[in-house]
Amino acid sequence: MLDRYFEQPFDQSASLQHQIQERLIQAILDGALSPVDPLPSSRAFAKTLKVSRNTISIVYERLHQDGFITAKPRRGYFIDENFVREKLNVAPPRRQIGSGTRADFDRFLPRRFTEQLNIAKRADWRRFPYPFIYGQVGRDEISVARWRDCLRRAGTTRHVGTWADDLFDSDDPLLLEQISRRVLPQRGFRAGPDELLITVGAQNAIWMVANLFLAPGRVIHVEDPGYVDARNIFAAQGATVIPSPVDRKGLKPGDNLAGADLVYVTPGHQSPTNITMPMERRLALLEAASTHDFLILEDDYEHELNFVGAQHPTLKALDGTGRVIHVGSLTKPLFPGIRLGFIAADPEVIREIRVLRRLMYRHPSALAQRTMALFLSEGHYDAHIRRHRRGMADKWREILREIDRQLPDCELTMTTGGSGVWLALPEGMDAGAVKAEAEARGVLVEDGTPHYLRADAPRNRLRLGFGAIDLAKIAPGIAELKAAIEAVRNCPES
Repeated sequence: MLDRYFEQPFDQSASLQHQIQERLIQAILDGALSPVDPLPSSRAFAKTLKVSRNTISIVYERLHQDGFITAKPRRGYFIDENFVREKLNVAPPRRQIGSGTRADFDRFLPRRFTEQLNIAKRADWRRFPYPFIYGQVGRDEISVARWRDCLRRAGTTRHVGTWADDLFDSDDPLLLEQISRRVLPQRGFRAGPDELLITVGAQNAIWMVANLFLAPGRVIHVEDPGYVDARNIFAAQGATVIPSPVDRKGLKPGDNLAGADLVYVTPGHQSPTNITMPMERRLALLEAASTHDFLILEDDYEHELNFVGAQHPTLKALDGTGRVIHVGSLTKPLFPGIRLGFIAADPEVIREIRVLRRLMYRHPSALAQRTMALFLSEGHYDAHIRRHRRGMADKWREILREIDRQLPDCELTMTTGGSGVWLALPEGMDAGAVKAEAEARGVLVEDGTPHYLRADAPRNRLRLGFGAIDLAKIAPGIAELKAAIEAVRNCPES
């Protein structure tokens, strides 16, 4: 009866014990094993599967501990019929009640998030040979191993008390300490525990700040082009979202910001152009905040990826009035899927957001927080950033060189770093058409049009991320992009 559950070969990259255990549990829940007959002996089962007897003994012991099977002296292991019956005891569905008229969700939904203009990202991007996809990073196997070590340590008796309990509205004190000691000084400032809050990534931080400060009647200025998700978050709060054009130095502050309640900026590496805001403009923005009485939401993503010149201090480091709310990510340059970030702000702001966070999800995973704290404290994060910066700098130089060599009729926005480039196609070309043609050739690029809010925005902009693509594939990838541009140029419909 067990044969069909073990027809498929085992995955060599996964734990053999866990795979055998999962298949046995499925067989038990499917009723494929009789409760009156013993399971195969560990010796016989191991011989059938061509694995060690010890492996089968461990699996049986785990199933026994979890209640799926019970041991009978001198007879072997049997399925625990009562336990399995309890697992499968699902109540039959009640008769559905209603006149047959389906709910009209248009009447119930005050807004539809699906109608927002957004960036489409492919989940299967890894199968493309030239993924110039933004927001992903190449996998660092050294850091994967170090993270696994820290996760294992976090699960030991010494640390389990820090994450097994509900933290209610608190954060891991070790993580707060490590952020203050190791992360914030690189950004030019420090913060105490009452000035920090851990979030589920930087975007979650932006959402909570928007939820706290924005409402119908409030006004927020955003960079144009700018970060699409942030713009949609602000609009979802009912606020008036005003685009502020970006030039070669980023957002230009002045009387144009009068009347704002909040100004959202990405000064380190502007999203999506990757321009770095110079010092004089940072100081002018802070002066404008005092003059016109508004707050600044500083999204300091990719702070570590500066390849030319000295690192600029953040707006938060220059702020003497408490007007800057600083948002950062801990995992974007490491493992984007872990989703850990932070907010650094005035204690009064942190107190309010902490209560708001408790209403939303209480706190981010305490286990992930302790693992990140250990990863930081042991120096693995700093080592990863050094490796990451070196690798990204090589890719940055390569992509600039290849665009200059192979796409001379395209205009590149020069930057001092980041993980992407902003490219203007020849005048009159449609970025969406080029994106589609490039994708057909195995090249993933991003149409820049959704990043604009103003109606007269150009439609010939592309963003190319280089965090996930191998260095050796950049040149042939740009060659394929060039071919895609030529195909669109020569297409009569375009």
